[in-house]
Amino acid sequence: MVRRYLPLNALRAFEASARHLSFTKAAIELRVTQAAVSHQVKQLEAQLDATLFIRLPRGLMLTSEGETLLPVLQGSFDRIATALERFEGGGREVLTVGAVGTFAVGWLLPRLDAFRARHPFVDLRLSTNNNRVDIAAEGLDYAIRFGQGAWHGIDALPLLEAPLSVLCAPEVARCLTKPEDVLAHRLLRSYRSDEWPQWFAAVGVKAGPALPESVVFDSSLAMMEAALQGFGIALAPPLMFARHLDTGALRQPFPVTVTTGRYWLTRLQSRGDTAAMAAFRNWLLDEIGEEKPAPE
Repeated sequence: MVRRYLPLNALRAFEASARHLSFTKAAIELRVTQAAVSHQVKQLEAQLDATLFIRLPRGLMLTSEGETLLPVLQGSFDRIATALERFEGGGREVLTVGAVGTFAVGWLLPRLDAFRARHPFVDLRLSTNNNRVDIAAEGLDYAIRFGQGAWHGIDALPLLEAPLSVLCAPEVARCLTKPEDVLAHRLLRSYRSDEWPQWFAAVGVKAGPALPESVVFDSSLAMMEAALQGFGIALAPPLMFARHLDTGALRQPFPVTVTTGRYWLTRLQSRGDTAAMAAFRNWLLDEIGEEKPAPE
């Protein structure tokens, strides 16, 4: 069987442009000019007799034909890249995982040696984020994120619940004898503005429409570093900062917690499974299952 001619350069130009929704960003990735990318895409559209993009004043939008073609190319390019990386890595399979920083540092990193020992064929590449991630654009196999589990075009597998509670430095904790005392201190919070109001409601404190002085962080790790230094009081998951609580570097002055979401293992719905992905997913679920208390 003679395989039909495949315009690989044009297909790469389309795939990169579709991920970024920008000819300019695709050109930077492919190390060519923006004009070259645009020309390649136009040639591909002419060959297919189909319009793949709607050109907007600022960026691009995929047509239905483009949306049909993109996952096919992504899956194909991913499989080619995986096969080549196996040659380069002596038979090891690369697995690229992005994780929200709190989960990566507080739960995953202390267990990575166990994963590597169990699955030595997996070459794990780990990156951290502040819970805002684009799996396709960043070329991730998996992303571990916090939320409600509803993301467009994404398969989400529930991992851990992570209730939030008041955490602070020991010297600050000594000033907190009742929940109302929190109102006299600087509050540290994430970009999710509903967390502190939920905690105040849970402890029966009427904080009013105007909360005390607060500082907003785009990273929970940065927020908790500020709490460790006594800069204020944070609302964060004790589970992810168990080591700091065990050593006394942090205190949890009140047992009350609120649940605003959980951690999820997410992937593109169009992404095919690999041996490395299955190994990582099953290992995660086994580890989490061992930690959960048995039902009474």
